Amino acid sequence: MAHEAFLLVFVAGLITALATGLGALPFFLVSDISDRANVALWGVASGIMVAASLFGLIQEGLAEGSVTLVAAGALVGVALVLAAHAVVDRVGVSLTPQQYEQADFGKLLLILGVLTIHSFPEGVAIGVSFADLNLEGGIPLFGYAVPVLAVFMTVAISIHNIPEGVAVSIPLRALGVPNWRLVWWAVFSSLPQPIGAVIAYAFVRFAREFLPLGFGFAAGAMVFLVVSEFIPEAREAGESLSNDGTRELVGGFAAGALVMTPLAFL
Repeated sequence: MAHEAFLLVFVAGLITALATGLGALPFFLVSDISDRANVALWGVASGIMVAASLFGLIQEGLAEGSVTLVAAGALVGVALVLAAHAVVDRVGVSLTPQQYEQADFGKLLLILGVLTIHSFPEGVAIGVSFADLNLEGGIPLFGYAVPVLAVFMTVAISIHNIPEGVAVSIPLRALGVPNWRLVWWAVFSSLPQPIGAVIAYAFVRFAREFLPLGFGFAAGAMVFLVVSEFIPEAREAGESLSNDGTRELVGGFAAGALVMTPLAFL
């Protein structure tokens, strides 16, 4: 049954990756998405990530271990994001979607390697949330007792990935990329997530004493991603709006947080 458990975790990660492709679907109906809507969507994604981190991962981490362990994990998560930025600067590979379409095979492999570092925290969040798989109190699903936290994180990251798919699709659409390829490139940007989920699940399964560190790691990395990437991206998208789209960003953030916070206490 062990290999089936790993498959279940991989599928959960794959679902979140495929959800990124949903962000390209609006372009089958409209030719463009306004800056106002784009900023609001970045806000929604940010609110979801912060709420899932604070009320899902951090809360669960504190239930498993001390504040010190969770905080240490969070610092390691922040360090990973900083390292990812350093790698991107060093190798000269931008994560702008235009490079996906224009890259040759070797460049795509390099981009995928950078994306692996970039998307790893979200995969880790899914993997560690499955730590209590088949223990008492889980939701019966596919013959397993799936932890409520695992369902919550899978849903949260899936919803969060949809605005990311929109952000990937906008510049590619401007290049005239066909709609079906927009879907593919959106999914491509999140392909490392199921891999990260399996690695994290394997780690906490065989080294459960490090579970609080794992929860802190995922939460710290995801919150820092919001601060260092999502919010600056939203502000850049809102340059044409009054006050750089602050009202739309805050409104989207509040909406995302309000949607996910109650689910964490079900």
